[in-house]
Amino acid sequence: MARDAWQGVGKVNTYHVLIVDDEKDFLDTLSKRLTKRKLHVVCASSGAEALEKLAHEEIDVVILDVRMPHMNGIETLGEIKKLNPSPEVIMLTGHADLDVAVHGMELGAFDYLMKPADIDELLYKIQDAYKKKHLTQEKE
Repeated sequence: MARDAWQGVGKVNTYHVLIVDDEKDFLDTLSKRLTKRKLHVVCASSGAEALEKLAHEEIDVVILDVRMPHMNGIETLGEIKKLNPSPEVIMLTGHADLDVAVHGMELGAFDYLMKPADIDELLYKIQDAYKKKHLTQEKE
């Protein structure tokens, strides 16, 4: 039932989502699941790659893993907000990183989800983040 409700939302607008995670299997699986639900999905396996993609593509929502090598999720979030504050960011975290995710929200993340995230819950967070982004843009 939740899936039907989601599909009705995506008919007017195409959501452009960037998934950032260093775990290739997780990245591939989540990308396929979101693409099946008619989202335009772009993937990055590192913070640096995410910043490169954001510089060249219009992205509505970023799904960002907290724990990554080299540039972690918090550092990536900070750089995203400097580069372009427009995309809303949803942090993905494990139990041990919950405080980090909350800190991410203080730095401008839209919300966070615990890994492994329920796909329907993630879809609703993407929808809410998309709405917030466009309401903010309308006010400006």
